[in-house]
Amino acid sequence: MTVSTDDGAPAHARGHALADLGWEVRRTESGMVGSASLVPEMCVSGTAHLRTSILATWTDVVSGLLVVDAIRPRVPVTLELDVHVYRPLPGSGLLLGHGTLVKSGRSVSVAQVDFTDEDGEPLAFGAASFMAAPDASMRIDFETSADRIMERAGRLALPFAEHAGCERTGPGVAVLSRTEGVRNASNTINGGLIALTAEEAALSLTPGTSLASLGLRYLQPARIGAVVATARVRDGLGQIEVRDAGNEDRLCVMATSRVFGS
Repeated sequence: MTVSTDDGAPAHARGHALADLGWEVRRTESGMVGSASLVPEMCVSGTAHLRTSILATWTDVVSGLLVVDAIRPRVPVTLELDVHVYRPLPGSGLLLGHGTLVKSGRSVSVAQVDFTDEDGEPLAFGAASFMAAPDASMRIDFETSADRIMERAGRLALPFAEHAGCERTGPGVAVLSRTEGVRNASNTINGGLIALTAEEAALSLTPGTSLASLGLRYLQPARIGAVVATARVRDGLGQIEVRDAGNEDRLCVMATSRVFGS
């Protein structure tokens, strides 16, 4: 589970692991649009294809901003998030994410994001559902500025998993190290980086592939870390559990994945 007020200040202000992804967001009449220039370091190791977990991160950012606007001053908490990719993603060029609010309810809000290339060719789509944090004392008392949310701090210089401190430690196992750069404004592990860890665990069993889909159910915050993802993959379909090793191995996220060609 990730509190979407990750988005309340520029990521680079805290030296965040997501800062150098260069995702910039602006408001439109119908919702929000995010954009980023893709570089090879964003690709899955051994491929020329953008990581699906990066789309999950960008889906969370855009959807979270839309929901913040709808329910402020309450704090939105991600319940579920999924991304589906039409074909292996490009590793270069400009990528756009067009976000719209689908539902704003008293208990659950839902937003979707459609990803295209700069010519408008559909690449993928994602959606996320949110609830207001049960703790009513958690409030958003500042004004969010979509134009500066994830503004570029610099070009990603290392492969994204290495940059974030995510390491494959064995077949079907990936670990996200505990650092200040992986936390959000609520001092829990960032949900997009949990998606990266789940992706790495699944792809360790199917090297040379990329994910056609990734779905995450956030059960509780990963408060301490390290975060450990353990995957089982059969015929390209993966089941992944993500646990907080520093908090009695509590189950934080259940995820599913599917690779292309399965």
